[in-house]
Amino acid sequence: MSARTKARRRALDVLFEAEQRQVPARTVLAERAARAEQPFNEYTGVLVEGVEAERARIDELLATYAQGWTLERMPAVDRNVLRLGTWEVLYNPDVPDGVAISEAVGLVRELSTDASPGFVNGLLARLAELKPTIGA
Repeated sequence: MSARTKARRRALDVLFEAEQRQVPARTVLAERAARAEQPFNEYTGVLVEGVEAERARIDELLATYAQGWTLERMPAVDRNVLRLGTWEVLYNPDVPDGVAISEAVGLVRELSTDASPGFVNGLLARLAELKPTIGA
């Protein structure tokens, strides 16, 4: 498993825990760093901070383009993987769209429902396609 793949997995863990506890993801990230559970790859922090900074816009886009699904109705893992993937697709020019989408699909394939990979792939591909027009 690559360092960035591990970083994405840890960022997902942080975002998921923050949502469950209803605290900012930055708080969870800081708590984990203070406990030194595992050394964080720098990219974990970049992902968490990026998603937190753009979360309102990311959630707006997911709600707009997730046909037939509200954010609240999505499985929590899918919702947070989509936030990570959306941030990488729209706000991180260092990661090719195909890589961001593939990594997101891999996470939900491992951690979520059988229908999740197709849903996540379709939604992130749509956002990548619309990137020039949605103003990210």
